[in-house]
Amino acid sequence: MTPPILELRQATKLYGGQPAIDKVDFDLREGEIHALVGENGAGKSTLTKVMAGVVTLTSGSMLIAGKEVVPRTPLEARHLGIAMVFQENSLVPSMTVAQNLFLGQEKFYNRLRGIYIAAQQFLQSLNFDVVPTATVSTLGAAKKQMVEIARAVLHNAKVIIFDEPTASLTPEEKKYFFDLVRELKRRGVSVIFISHALEEALLISDRITVLRDGRHVVTDDTPTFDRARIVQAMVGRDLSKTLYAERKARVRPPGERVLTIENLRMLPMVKNNSLSIFAGQVTGIFGLVGSGRTETFKVAAGVMKRDFFHGGEIFLHGKPVRYLTPAPAIRDGIAYVTEDRKVEGFFETMSIARNIYVGLMAKLGARRFFVRSKETETVGKKWAEALKVRAIGQDVNVVELSGGNQQKVVIAKSLVQEPDIIVFDEPTRGVDVGAIAEIHELIDRLADEGKAVVMISSYLPEIMARSDRILVCRQGKVVEEFSAREATEEKIMYAAIH
Repeated sequence: MTPPILELRQATKLYGGQPAIDKVDFDLREGEIHALVGENGAGKSTLTKVMAGVVTLTSGSMLIAGKEVVPRTPLEARHLGIAMVFQENSLVPSMTVAQNLFLGQEKFYNRLRGIYIAAQQFLQSLNFDVVPTATVSTLGAAKKQMVEIARAVLHNAKVIIFDEPTASLTPEEKKYFFDLVRELKRRGVSVIFISHALEEALLISDRITVLRDGRHVVTDDTPTFDRARIVQAMVGRDLSKTLYAERKARVRPPGERVLTIENLRMLPMVKNNSLSIFAGQVTGIFGLVGSGRTETFKVAAGVMKRDFFHGGEIFLHGKPVRYLTPAPAIRDGIAYVTEDRKVEGFFETMSIARNIYVGLMAKLGARRFFVRSKETETVGKKWAEALKVRAIGQDVNVVELSGGNQQKVVIAKSLVQEPDIIVFDEPTRGVDVGAIAEIHELIDRLADEGKAVVMISSYLPEIMARSDRILVCRQGKVVEEFSAREATEEKIMYAAIH
């Protein structure tokens, strides 16, 4: 057995005296794909950020090829042969794709046309359909992630760390990504792969390490694991039988028709879309990327505007409405929980309580002229406890939380508005299995309370496990409706594609 190319011994990192990782031992072999899994807050990102030079250890040591090193910046880590693709992209939005790819590798004299040609050839070699002259700010989440991956590969690193690399990718793009990772392995590159999609970890990795509450639980060869063993190691209990039931045991009957959308148009994404949402039900919305599912409900919530002419009609409790901004929609009882929590969901440098209170202020509007500190703390603490937001302290900034706890803050910010209609757009993307179960329980509880719940998801088992009725979108409109009892994955996918 070859000695490890990278090793951490008794790695500990403290924040405010509290350990994010506590005496963790980890090793990475040359040319292996090593999956790192655990609940949000388990310490995965902290561990890998130590390797990438983003944070330094409080105690313990890091070794490269048997030699102790202390990378203090990502540039130092890159010089040691370590590159990281972060969960939240670190691209420069105002620069082009090609400029981002070669950022930090520029020659003294750069010919822009030459950079674009080199970038085009490199992206094509990876089967990534990204235009090198495009400005990064104009790209969608999936293509930004592809640029991040391409940049890491371009740096010829010996160790590449991928933090949730497939969260924004389509099934076809995921296939390209997995082929790329296997090619990196064949070249002798070592890969650390963080993912909440346990099936992906089982599919792509050679070994799996499980962390829980900042501590190392188990490391073993992938063939010795199955989903149930990983879940039990992650959360200390078995969730495999309850997380995604094959079929709902109880389907809720429809209540009052609370939202009706007729012939909605927002070209080019939404084309004459019509649907209805009922109280007391979870309505699942499924569709491939570009099907118009997200845009439809962003229009309904006032986040986007429909076409001015022939834009269709939206009726709330039978009355026509047309929202130009989210504020009046919020006051009328419509809440939209965004799929992109970092960009649209929270204020990074504000505390948990202040972020939640901002949601309440959005509903109160002009009736609230200033922030009341005591009320902010009371409201924030109440909702943070209700949604089980795990943090070192209530004053911690939201950017310092794990992805799942950030998602809970975004949900709390909407629920504090006491809405009647709640739209969850990809509510469990980038969220661990423990937090997924808690979010699913919350969705069920809201529907049982009589709320109209809309759940947009690209993960079919989630749609089938949670929905009372399922609407399938294709090419900008709803093309099929299924009850939870008659739906199958084959029927839903056929409707979404054909």
